[in-house]
Amino acid sequence: MLTAAAAPLCLHKSMRIKKTQKQKHKQFHQNAKPNLFFPKSSPTPLLIDHKPQNHTKLQALEAILHDLRASIQNGITVDAQIFTSLLETCFQLQAFDHGFRIHRLIPSSLLRKNVALSSKLLRLYASSGRIKEAHLLFDQMSKRNDSAFAWNSLISGYAELGLYEDAMALYFQMAEEDVAPDRFTFPRVVKACGGIGSISVGEEVHRHIVRRGFADDGFVLNALVDMYSKCGDIVKARKVFDKIVYKDSVSWNSMLTGYVRHGLPSQALSIFRRMLQDGFEPDAVTISTLVTGTQSLKLGRQIHGWVIRYGSQWNLSIANSLIVLYSNHGKLDQARWLFEHMPERDVVSWNSIISAHRKDPKAITYLSRLQKADVRPDVVTFVSLLSTCAHSGLIEVGEGLFSMMREDYGIVPSMEHYACMVNLYGRAGLIEEAYGIIEKRMEFEAGPTVWGALLYACYLHHNVDIGKISAGCLFELEPDNEHNFELLMNIYSNAGRVEDAEKVRKMMADRGFTQT
Repeated sequence: MLTAAAAPLCLHKSMRIKKTQKQKHKQFHQNAKPNLFFPKSSPTPLLIDHKPQNHTKLQALEAILHDLRASIQNGITVDAQIFTSLLETCFQLQAFDHGFRIHRLIPSSLLRKNVALSSKLLRLYASSGRIKEAHLLFDQMSKRNDSAFAWNSLISGYAELGLYEDAMALYFQMAEEDVAPDRFTFPRVVKACGGIGSISVGEEVHRHIVRRGFADDGFVLNALVDMYSKCGDIVKARKVFDKIVYKDSVSWNSMLTGYVRHGLPSQALSIFRRMLQDGFEPDAVTISTLVTGTQSLKLGRQIHGWVIRYGSQWNLSIANSLIVLYSNHGKLDQARWLFEHMPERDVVSWNSIISAHRKDPKAITYLSRLQKADVRPDVVTFVSLLSTCAHSGLIEVGEGLFSMMREDYGIVPSMEHYACMVNLYGRAGLIEEAYGIIEKRMEFEAGPTVWGALLYACYLHHNVDIGKISAGCLFELEPDNEHNFELLMNIYSNAGRVEDAEKVRKMMADRGFTQT
């Protein structure tokens, strides 16, 4: 990965690139394009003569790529500007595979000496989630410090994959190599700060923003509002928000989401009303976040009323979130009414209504309806269904669903699925079978949710031996979770093993746990 020497930021020394991290593959949508002074592509015979008719853009791109390959095979030298223009088109269309095929046609010598070309290619790899290839290109660029473009693309790639420490380390390296950041650098860096959740790093970057002269840039300030909110300082988020002279929809949505995230419904409602008064409407994503995140049914209903007045009730994302809102507050009749009246449904809609009935056997009936609607169930669908089976004691149904998930839909069981199966057997008193799931059927090490389900089952059914094993694993995985100690102590107490219970009580006291 990348290496960075000591940088001026206070926590740089604590940052290091992780060799292995789970990558979250997401598609990044850029709202603005950097104002870099790359030469514009000029017309060429290859592109002028090719005038596709009745083609989609991807079909036209495929045809041009075919002509390009043929031209190269015929010995025609293709100008760097053509490659640059085509890579830009691939980025705009998110046609990543086409871009990778173009890469194979570019002479390596041309790529090394042309910073505009290599920068566009790097951005394509970073945007597609292929961060290793992007970083390899970055390391091979001889003039990467001529502008912030390549740095921005790579920082963004890391941040979008959730590799926030890597993104920050790259920013530190950028600062150390004295590459001047631009207004597109800081939103990406600030996003990484929010991902790490470090307020001190975020404040240090904020000071850099001020020193670099971007303290009044709305694009940057919007990112700061979101960062401070995610780092736990909603007061500073509001201070930054109030400094934004010309607030746009992103400004309002960021502040609104921040208040919801911090469980402040009255402040969220106040911002919501001000937003409407200033002529801005929250987008569907923000409304969905607001509705699903609020703990206040009153606030949720007020938002629902606004949504109805503005004719957005049946926006798919919003309708799904309203189902979650009402089901979370026990209003199943309203959740069902919304679901039944939706003009269209996706798998999230079905998951939401199934989850709403997770303690009711009726949830199983939604699976057959989902299948008849030709909707493909996903990982979340089966977690909710298996949870229903566990709560309702439907062992055979649960076993059938687990097999269906693997055999019919090719879904590889996750930790949550196995936790549901352990819970299914454990609640029914089949402790040995539940333990056998962990010992014989899991393809990976069991985590806290799995062992926790087994420990609780042992508590319910007074199984001391397996309860002791489960607790021992949980003490290693969650050494600060006193609930696990309490369950084991109660298992011993219920079995009349007073001395063992007292040993657990002493362990809790040594760890500073407050015993109830």
